Amino acid sequence: MVSDPSSTVLRVVLADDPPGRLDKALARDVPEEAALSRSRLARLIADGAVTRNGAVLGARDKVAEGEIIEIVLGEPETVETLAEDIPLAVVWEDADLIVIDKPAGMVVHPAVGNPRGTLVNALLHHCGDTLSGIGGERRPGIVHRIDKETSGLLVAAKSDRAHHGLAAQFERHDVHRHYLALVHGVPSVGDPRLRGLAGVTVESGGVIRIATQLDRHRADRQRQAVVSHGGRHAVTRARVVDTFGTPPAIALVDCWLETGRTHQIRVHLAYGGHGLVGDPTYGGRRKAPARALGQAAESVDAFPRQALHAATLGFSHPVTGEALHFESPLPADMTTLIETLRAPRT
Repeated sequence: MVSDPSSTVLRVVLADDPPGRLDKALARDVPEEAALSRSRLARLIADGAVTRNGAVLGARDKVAEGEIIEIVLGEPETVETLAEDIPLAVVWEDADLIVIDKPAGMVVHPAVGNPRGTLVNALLHHCGDTLSGIGGERRPGIVHRIDKETSGLLVAAKSDRAHHGLAAQFERHDVHRHYLALVHGVPSVGDPRLRGLAGVTVESGGVIRIATQLDRHRADRQRQAVVSHGGRHAVTRARVVDTFGTPPAIALVDCWLETGRTHQIRVHLAYGGHGLVGDPTYGGRRKAPARALGQAAESVDAFPRQALHAATLGFSHPVTGEALHFESPLPADMTTLIETLRAPRT
């Protein structure tokens, strides 16, 4: 068993109806903010770093709802991730935090197939040696991510104290995150089909609340899906800001997150029947109706990415306690598409 007193211990409380064996239960219930991959969890289990009531557990050991599992993470290792001089749109920065306006097309973290050109590579160059050691690796304190083709605001920690404080706020759902999305169709609180979906409710002010469990798609492990059992609880709220077309066929939607699961907004809006414009994974092959949009339908169909932008980010500074609030205007590609949709039909 790992017993280094300087090591960090992550305590995980197993949620309802966990998978029967330890490795699968941890893969489901370890907070995303801990940034522990399945392969790292497997190594930690094999190294005797995972315990229950002081007893070392194996990957196949049985576990139950409500049990507290302790994971000894160890000291951060030095990982050879190349620092790259990549321009960054820095919105705000101090000794503990940095807020970036990420462009569409930039991956947040290096991975197989994307070892360079990522936000982390850029942060390593920009911030130098001031970055946190997180999840057993020496790297930036990334406490949340946005997809490669999603643009907008993201905060990273530059110190351990900031990382732990930010992670706690994300875990408590105290961080305010609003996204703007262009979707097919117009989500309506009066739509009986939408209101009839499990987990969909209507709140005051024309707000649609979608609360489901999300898990990996059974047939495609790169996708997420709404599931009836297991998975992780996910809550998205959405409100229509504007509509386009005669009759309306495209909507600009303000979405805000209570939780922050992988692909959450994209999955939830597609579940509601209103997939994002340009989303190749969840948007299906839906074509914009030329009868309602005229020539603008061609621009909708040709939009090269999911039309999703992280527009607002608010949280308390984890060191000073100051309330911080940031806004990012829509990027040029979404703005141009909206202008095209608003132009008179020809």
